[in-house]
Amino acid sequence: MSRPGFTTHTLDTAPDAARPTMVGVQRKLGHLPGAVGLMAESPELLKGFLTASATFETTDLAPVEREVVVLAVATRNRCHLCVAMHTATLHRLGAAADLIAALRDGTELPEPRLAALRRFTLAVLDHAGDVPDDELTAFLDAGYRPRHALDVVLGVGTYTISTLANRLTRAPLDPPLAAYAWEPAA
Repeated sequence: MSRPGFTTHTLDTAPDAARPTMVGVQRKLGHLPGAVGLMAESPELLKGFLTASATFETTDLAPVEREVVVLAVATRNRCHLCVAMHTATLHRLGAAADLIAALRDGTELPEPRLAALRRFTLAVLDHAGDVPDDELTAFLDAGYRPRHALDVVLGVGTYTISTLANRLTRAPLDPPLAAYAWEPAA
């Protein structure tokens, strides 16, 4: 259930500026997620997040690598909806079950390169971008390039928007994501 004071907008109740964006999401997904209806209260937030997300999808990081970044941010920020949504994405991508479980649980990833990516993503968060040299070197030694470090920053920024908005509004888990429900460890 969303937080009192926030409205889960429909196409009929949303601010005019949010409607074209919502129509695009509904057309793409076949339904209008509750989180989108809640973000629509601020058309700029909704459009900004979706634009940044689409841009992140074009980075040099592979699809599973992008999901590692997203899940690092989502689990750190304790966004149950984001974890469920991106778990579903990993399943669609054919990611291994042990990788998905480790990303959700915050345990060591089975693939060293992806483990380095998650460690670097968390370092970006922990150090507000001022990642210590040894942590950047470890990331680069795993086969990533400086460009990838900046791609991670884009992912962190993008998914900080959605995780914080979803937590602020208490965005609900849509029924199609129920199988991927997640709660942070106590």
